Amino acid sequence: MSTQAESRPPFPPFTRESAAQKVRGAEDGWNSRDPARVALAYTVDSQWRNRAEFVTGRAAIEAFLSRKWQKELDYRLIKELWAHDGNRIAVRFAYEWHDDSGNWYRSYGNENWEFDENGLMQRRFACINDAPMREADRKFFWPLGRRPDDHPSLSDLGL
Repeated sequence: MSTQAESRPPFPPFTRESAAQKVRGAEDGWNSRDPARVALAYTVDSQWRNRAEFVTGRAAIEAFLSRKWQKELDYRLIKELWAHDGNRIAVRFAYEWHDDSGNWYRSYGNENWEFDENGLMQRRFACINDAPMREADRKFFWPLGRRPDDHPSLSDLGL
C-alpha cells in the first residue's frame, strides 16, 4: 500500500494520453538503470512476476533490478502503449543489451500493469523472450539514458 505522501502522476483512470505519458515515464525510469529511482514508482508491497521470478515489495524490486542491470549491459529500452482501461495499462516493449562476453540480445515482451489511486504500480506481470542478435543488427543507438524524443518507436522500427 502507498501513503498519501507518495504519488506518481498521472493518476487513474487513464485516458489514452495519460496512459501514454505513464508508459513513457516508466521507459525513462528504466533507461536510467537506477534501481532505487525505478523502485519508487511501485507501491511498497508491489507484486511482480518477471519471467518466472516472483518479486514482492520495493526492496526486492530494487535488488532484482540491481542484478538485472549488472548482467544486461548497455541496456536500452523502448516501451509502447498497447491498451488501457481504468487503472490498468498493457505495454509491449523491446530492449537491447549484451552480456559480459559481448553477446548481444534483443528482448521482447509484454507487461500488464495495475495502479493504485496515487498512480503507483501495485502489480506488474511481464512475459519476456530473449533473441540473440549480431551487434550489427542493433537498432537502439542513443547515448545511455533517456531515449530522445525524435528516436523511432517500436512500430516505426518494425518491431
